[in-house]
Amino acid sequence: MISKRSFLLVAACTSPFVLGLTACKKGGSGADANEIVIGEVAALTGGTATFGTSSNAGTRMAIDEINAAGGLLGKKLRLVTEDDQSKAGEAGAVAKKLISRDKVVALLGEVASGRSLEMAPIAQKAGVPMISPASTNPKVTEAGDHVFRVCFIDPFQGTVMGKFAISRGWKKVAILTDAKQDYSVGLSQFFKEYFAANGGTITSEQSYSSGDKDFKAQLTKIKADTPDAIFASGYYNETGLIATQARELGIAAPLLGGDGWDSPSLVEVAGPAIEGSFFSNHFSTEDQSPRIQEFVKKYQALNGRLPDAMAALGYDSAMILADAIKRAGTTEGGPLRDAIAATRDFDGITGRITLDPNRNANKPAVILTIADGKFRYVETIQP
Repeated sequence: MISKRSFLLVAACTSPFVLGLTACKKGGSGADANEIVIGEVAALTGGTATFGTSSNAGTRMAIDEINAAGGLLGKKLRLVTEDDQSKAGEAGAVAKKLISRDKVVALLGEVASGRSLEMAPIAQKAGVPMISPASTNPKVTEAGDHVFRVCFIDPFQGTVMGKFAISRGWKKVAILTDAKQDYSVGLSQFFKEYFAANGGTITSEQSYSSGDKDFKAQLTKIKADTPDAIFASGYYNETGLIATQARELGIAAPLLGGDGWDSPSLVEVAGPAIEGSFFSNHFSTEDQSPRIQEFVKKYQALNGRLPDAMAALGYDSAMILADAIKRAGTTEGGPLRDAIAATRDFDGITGRITLDPNRNANKPAVILTIADGKFRYVETIQP
C-alpha cells in the first residue's frame, strides 16, 4: 500500500502546476550542488487543513516565481513539504526529518502556534532559521534567535479586538476559549486585559477543547449574562459550530475572533449564523493596492479560488527568506539568520514588514466582517 507521504509527493510532482516549476524528489537525497533546499511544515490534512493548504499554495507560488526569475545565488530552489496532519507531536517529528534527511537551509511553517512551538526548539538547536507565516503566540519566537515570524502577535491582535469592541460601544463581552490551543488561550488573555482595563466587563469565561462538537452548556451560561458580544478566540472549525448553536439558543450577540477564523469552512459550517460577526486578520482581498490585486489575480488563476490571509502569509514568508538569502549571499545558517533579522520595510502582500529585536513582525491588522457569506473589509489598525 502506498503511504500517505508517498502519495502526497506523487500527487505534487504530477500536478500541472508543479511540473517544471518546483522540483520534487523523495526524501533521503538532501541537496545537490545546483539547488537550495527549503523545508516547509504544513497541515495539508486533518482538522486545520485549510490553513496548511492555503499557506502551502502561497509558499509554492513564491518559490515558483523566484525560480522563473532565475533562482537565487545561481541556483534553483526546491521546496520539500511535509504534512503534519494537524496532529500534536507530528510537526516536531517532520521538522527533524527535514533538517537531518533533506538538509534544508531553512524551515517555513507552521501556521498553528502549538505546532510551531514544537518546531522552534528543534530549528534553534540545529541552527536552521525558521520563519512561521502565521503563528501569533508570543512564545514561538522566544525559542531562540533562529526563529522568526512574518505575522503580528497575539498581544497586538488581542488589543486590536479589545479596541474594536470598545469603539462599537460594547460594554459587556463573554469569552469562549479553546483550552487546548496556545493560540486561543493567548488571544483570550490579551483581549481580556485590554478590554477590562479600558472600562469593559467580562461577563463570563468559558472553555472547550479542540474537536468538541457541543457547546450548548457553555453558551447557555454565557446567555444568562446577556453580553453585547462574545469573543470566540479559537479556530474556524469549532467557531462555525459555536455560531450555529448560539443562534439556536437565541443568542443574537455578534461573535468576535482572530485570524484563526480565516477559512472558507467557517461560512460553510455556520452559514447565516456567523453573519455580522467580526475578526482581526492580516490581509483583505478588497485592498485595492495594485500589488495586492496582482497577487489576488495570479493566485486565483493558479488555484481556482481567492487567496486568504494564510496564502498571503505563506507567500510573504518565502519572499522574505529569499530576500535574506540574496542579501546574505549565502545559505549558511549564521549569516542567513543575521540577514533575516535585518529585514526592514519589506513590502509584503500582508503589509510593510519590519522584524523587531524579538524577531516579530511590526505591521498593521485589518478588521473583517462576514456579510452575505463573504469576508468584507471594515478598517485597518496600525501597530
